[in-house]
Amino acid sequence: MGILIISRRRFVLDSVMSWAALALGGCDRLSESRSFRSNLAAAELLTLRGQRLLIGQSLAREYSPRELSREFPANGTIAPPDEDYQTLAADGFRAWRLVVDGLVDRPASYTLAELRRLPSRTQITRTDCVEGWSAIAQWTGVPLRLLLLSSGLKPKSRYIVFHCADTLEGIPVKGGDERQGRYYESIDLIDAFHPQTILAHSMNGKPLAIAHGAPLRLRLERQLGYKQAKYVMRIEVTERLDHVGGGQGGFWEDRGYEWYAGI
Repeated sequence: MGILIISRRRFVLDSVMSWAALALGGCDRLSESRSFRSNLAAAELLTLRGQRLLIGQSLAREYSPRELSREFPANGTIAPPDEDYQTLAADGFRAWRLVVDGLVDRPASYTLAELRRLPSRTQITRTDCVEGWSAIAQWTGVPLRLLLLSSGLKPKSRYIVFHCADTLEGIPVKGGDERQGRYYESIDLIDAFHPQTILAHSMNGKPLAIAHGAPLRLRLERQLGYKQAKYVMRIEVTERLDHVGGGQGGFWEDRGYEWYAGI
């Protein structure tokens, strides 16, 4: 069913990309100009306006600090067994890098310190999990749209795939086989450019704990908890999803969960 939902939304994505192409088509020239930052901001505004005209971008409810939950369960993996990840964690993630690549004009790599210096957004939101619990926490991080605009999306860009550090058994592949592999999740450009879609590096005013996805996790506030990918290592911009895992767009989606988990 997830793939059917993707297809129904294709016409919206195509329209959004027409707006994005107008905004991003001259990025190479703009990057050499003194007015690059102002033009980048204008491009971002144009993209967001285009999306709102097409579907509207309703915000998830945001809460006050007094409504923070006393406990916030750690869903999914709480301590990745991957040796490379453990080495990064032991050194405070100083050698960690976030890679942005795929269908972009300018592939990029960011340290955690560099991400912390970028413009950020702080939001207090509620997570609803398919396991039956809900909890409210404060998240601070870089709006995903800023990284995508900085790298420049190619015209065929449709989806954002998050490749994560936690290694899991039973990753499905075509033909019905399974293998060991890294966790993965995906969203479309509509959700990627939503104002509340951030790559969070802090939770409740402190750096993310390992159990909650350190050093970086996706916050997708209008969807269920299993879409909030933790331990993000790489962001891949792609036209299709059939090359990822079993082809449904995510680890849990390959096990029958909905690709679009909007609430």
